[in-house]
Formats: sequence, C-alpha cells, structure tokens
Amino acid sequence: MAVTKAAPRESEPTSGPGQNAGPGPDAGPGPDTRPGSDTGPGPDTRPGPDTGPKPDTRPGHDSESPRRLNSPLALTLLLVFMVVAQDSIRRVLSAPVMQSWMTVFVAVVIQALPFLVLGVLLSAAIAVFVPPSFFARALPKRPALAVPVAGVAGAVLPGCECASVPVAGALVRRGVTPAAALAFLLSAPAINPIVLTATAVAFPNDPEMVFARFVASLLVACAMGWLWQRLGRADWLRLPARAAYDGQSKGAAFWGSVRHDVMHAGGFLVIGAMAAATLKAVVPEEWLRMAAGNPVVSVLALAVLAVLLSICSEADAFVAASLSQFSLTARLAFLVVGPMVDLKLFAMQAGTFGRGFALRFAPTTFVLGVTVAVLTGAVLL
Repeated sequence: MAVTKAAPRESEPTSGPGQNAGPGPDAGPGPDTRPGSDTGPGPDTRPGPDTGPKPDTRPGHDSESPRRLNSPLALTLLLVFMVVAQDSIRRVLSAPVMQSWMTVFVAVVIQALPFLVLGVLLSAAIAVFVPPSFFARALPKRPALAVPVAGVAGAVLPGCECASVPVAGALVRRGVTPAAALAFLLSAPAINPIVLTATAVAFPNDPEMVFARFVASLLVACAMGWLWQRLGRADWLRLPARAAYDGQSKGAAFWGSVRHDVMHAGGFLVIGAMAAATLKAVVPEEWLRMAAGNPVVSVLALAVLAVLLSICSEADAFVAASLSQFSLTARLAFLVVGPMVDLKLFAMQAGTFGRGFALRFAPTTFVLGVTVAVLTGAVLL
C-alpha cells in the first residue's frame, strides 16, 4: 500500500537541499518593538537642568532669601528711634550725671584718637614694608643675647599690640628664635615712641611715669623671653600660619592692615573711654576711694581692669590718667599689663601660636607684669 507523505505545514520551516535551517544573513535581531523601548535614534527626551521645580511665583510669595539686618538698615532704625524718642533722650542727656559722663568720654577719645591713628599707620607700614628677614639678620645668633636686642628693638619700631602678634608670628615663621620673637611681641606695643609720647601727654605733671613705664615693660618683655628660652618647649608653640595679606600688593596689604587695626583698636578705645567715664560719673566716689586706699586691691583692680578693657596701647595712658583716685603705682600696673595681656591679645595669641601656648603665656605674663610694676613703682614713683 502506498504511503502518502504529508505536506509540511506552512508554519514549519522546511529543510532540504539548498535550504538553510539556521538564521540567514537577514535573519538577525530586528528592532526592539516592546513598549517603551527606543526604536531608533531620536531626540534626547531626558529632563534637562531647566526642567526642575520652578520657584513659586504666586502673588504674595517671596522667592528670595529672607531679608537680614544689615548696617544701613540698622542705622536707619536707630535714626528713626532717635527722632521718635528725642524728647526722652534730651531729658536723659541733660541730667548732671550724663553731662559728666559725656565730658570724660569725649575728652578721652579726642586725646587718644590722634595717637591711635598714628600708631596704626606706623605699625601697618612696618608690618608690610619691613621684611621679616631684616629682623632675622639684625638679631644675634645666641638666643640669650637676641632676647634683649629684640626687646630694645620694640622701643624704636612703633606698633600696637594688634600688629605685634602677626609680626612676631612672621619672625618665628622666618626662623627667629621664639624667645626673641616673644620679647619683641611684648615690648613693641608697650615702649615704642608713640606710646611713650602719649604717656607724657597724659601725665604732664608726672614725667617719671614715662620712664617707669619704659623700664617696667622692658624688664617684663626680656624676663618672659628668657623664661621661655629656659622653660619653654617646642610642642607648646604652634608654628604660625602665613599672614592674611601674603600674596597681595604692598598697597593693598597696607590699607587692609590699616582698616583692620582701626576698626578693632577704635572699637576698644570707645569701650575703654566708656568704662573710664562710667567709673568717674556713676560709681560712687567712696567706693573708688576705698579700692584706691588699699595698695594691694588698687593694683590688682586696675590690672584686671586692663585685661578686661583691652584698650590699644596708644590710648591706654589717657584712660589711666583719668583714674586719678588711684596711686601712680596702681596706674603703672594698668599701663604695663594692658599692652601685654588682655582679652583680644589672648584670642590673637591663641589663633597664631595655639591655645596651649596662650594658656601658659598669658597668666605668666600677667603675674610677672604686676610684680615688676609694683617693684618699679616702689623705686621710681
């Protein structure tokens, strides 16, 4: 019986002679036609940087950052307040106590301001235009001799304490022995010609005050330098960073230093003048006489006051002269301690040489300054 072979179904591929059962050249993978797939090159539809959330532009909505209190706004508010409350302000200022307070305040500021400005200009010029390598070449190689030379150098190089800290930091960074740099740091703001001239003007009837201040301050500066050379350790002193004005032009660095020192020293001068005026006008006279009558209390009180007020050395003599209830020795302690130890100096020394250094150096300087001032006052005053 003949068997009839079934014809292949149309859905089955036939394989026979001349037929290729595998994929042919045109049987490669076709384009992916699944939903969501990209079937060919087209425009990039990814969200761009400008497709993010837009600021809220609804009426009454402020899209900017909240307004902050700045200097012009504060001044405007102050002027408005003074206009509104002018009657009350006039009555307060016309009181006898306020009249006395304003007289002392204005007198101290006007007397001290020219010396402050001159000292700031000279200290900025020295810090910017005199290279630190000059000091390294001028100082002796032996630290024991470099300390007094650096201390005396402070007498001929004017500068306030705000400038002496960065200058001393630059000296250490350039290789000057730390003992000599610290002696210069203490002597420069205390015995320079501007400070001594201001002291002579503030104490016209006591010329010995100028010599006493010079001797006591120089002795403290040299003693602290020798003490550091003897007992100081390298790990107590952090190598200071580069100055903030390095890399700028001489003119830009000079005016930047002037602006910085005027703002800081001027602010402390105002605070010192306010404190002196308050002591004269508000504090009862018998309290001041009681404190001034005890030699130990008077010296310690004015030494602590010098630390708290943080007055620039070009102006502190006028504040000390206004404290006429106290003895010359107590006021000498005020003038010796102030340029060497105060709140702003502690912060600057901690920032330049490290907090560990400032915690050791400032208290030691305070004790030595008070001791030397008392001994010097007992001999010269």
